[in-house]
Amino acid sequence: MRQIGMVLLSVVFLFACKQNNMSSHETIYAFRLKPGEDLQKGLENVVKQNNIKAGWINTCVGSLTDYQIRFANQPKGDTGSGYFEIVSLVGTLSINGSHIHLSISDSTGKTIGGHLMEGCKIYTTAEIVITATDKFNFERAEDGTTPWKELQIK
Repeated sequence: MRQIGMVLLSVVFLFACKQNNMSSHETIYAFRLKPGEDLQKGLENVVKQNNIKAGWINTCVGSLTDYQIRFANQPKGDTGSGYFEIVSLVGTLSINGSHIHLSISDSTGKTIGGHLMEGCKIYTTAEIVITATDKFNFERAEDGTTPWKELQIK
């Protein structure tokens, strides 16, 4: 039944893209990560397998049992275990480096978010849709505006 749902979701997105005259240079990927899989590694695998040079996350719903998130301007990540809903997953994706933010909520609705790190384990599912284009190439490089490698669009 879930496979049918993902197929229908893909068809809806493809129809919406045609209706909005989305360029034929854009490709939509819809997939599901299963219990125990690592969210960051799963995204990285899809990016590598499809040689995505410029992509972005459209949507994600799911849940985690463990998280590792780096909060703003902190050198190390924070971890936790329990049951968490994924309430937001956004970011740019590329084989040249990705930048992804995750927000999760606990059983009381308390929500935290930050930079996605390896160690976020799927509880029941992570249903993800991403779009990629061949019009751009996302790269990360120090450009002097910040101390970090920032997005360079080519």
